[in-house]
Amino acid sequence: MKLRTTLLALLLCLPLAIYADDNDTVAIKTFKEYPDATAIEGVKKVKNIIMLIGDWMGFTQVTAARIAAFGRGVGLAMDRMEETGQNLSLSLDGSLITDSAAGATALASGVKTLNGMIGEDPEGRRLRTIADLARELGKSTGVVAACEVTHATPACFASHVKSRANAWEIARQMADEPLDVLLGGGYMYFLPGSHPESYRDDELDLMARMRKRGATVTMDPDEFRALDLSKVKSLVGLFARSHMKPAGERKVSLKEMTRAALDVLGRNPKGFFLMVEGSQIDWAGHANNLKYNVAETLDFDGVIGMVLDFAEADGETLVIVTADHETGGLSLNAASEEKSTLTAGWTTGKHTANPVPIFAQGPNSHAFGRTLHNHQIPQLAVQGWGVKNFTDFAYGK
Repeated sequence: MKLRTTLLALLLCLPLAIYADDNDTVAIKTFKEYPDATAIEGVKKVKNIIMLIGDWMGFTQVTAARIAAFGRGVGLAMDRMEETGQNLSLSLDGSLITDSAAGATALASGVKTLNGMIGEDPEGRRLRTIADLARELGKSTGVVAACEVTHATPACFASHVKSRANAWEIARQMADEPLDVLLGGGYMYFLPGSHPESYRDDELDLMARMRKRGATVTMDPDEFRALDLSKVKSLVGLFARSHMKPAGERKVSLKEMTRAALDVLGRNPKGFFLMVEGSQIDWAGHANNLKYNVAETLDFDGVIGMVLDFAEADGETLVIVTADHETGGLSLNAASEEKSTLTAGWTTGKHTANPVPIFAQGPNSHAFGRTLHNHQIPQLAVQGWGVKNFTDFAYGK
């Protein structure tokens, strides 16, 4: 009897996979078009825009990190921000559930697209990105990520390809893209095919190409830390052959890379655009790993805190924190103060259609404290740059 009771107790502790039946479905309307953002009332001038994307960082992921942070006697930097809203990340795919490519394309260009597409609309037209717009206005641009820089989210801010799988072409476009800062992992796509660490099938030396256009290029963490950034006009740092290691194990931390980006970009009197991705929060969701999720979210939040300090001192910087989608369908099912533990439940190892947070601070932040579609976020952001028709363009195929 004791054995049966023990087995029953163990079974009750196991996570349950819940499958939908006819009572768990409802008819939906498929939307072909989504409205653009309306004009901001009383729009204020913005010099810099910093967009921080926590890949798959949903409301519950933030809550889990907040509980862990309070346990250490501190709160989240995200909780310092003036406005909180929600981002509807739906793509144009029939499932309505976005991937990082479609989600980040919307955040970069103000246009929704199909899953898998990088910087292109469903018809294959190259989309003007917020980084493109920044350069047109004489501003500097930067991309920082804790993964391969050719991965979906960072790629959407600096390349245009039909498939996110085409990392070789994404790298080539990034090398030719006049980004002022590019920091992360994935140098194997930038080395010529004959190099022992290359993953290219041609002899393009994209590292040399970036040096030729005037960038300071490094793969060495010690060399990176020794740089006199006051003399660096353009900075490329790729610190892992593929993806960077998890938080706490990286050769160069996300905070170090972001600090360097701010140092380089902040010297432009006309301002800058910077995108920073907390990339591996997503991987924790696919793995249904709460410990990994909390560690990556707290690491990302540390970057947010540093960026907020910069923005508050500057006074002309709009900071937007959001996510491209939610992963895992995370729920927080139990907590024990006595054992200092938090127990999670997951509905899937894939992406969901759950809304994700928007946090905003700085000039015009009041425009983000509501429900928005992902493509409306950059449309609102650039209004502080005096731009009203961000998506009124066609680059052609």
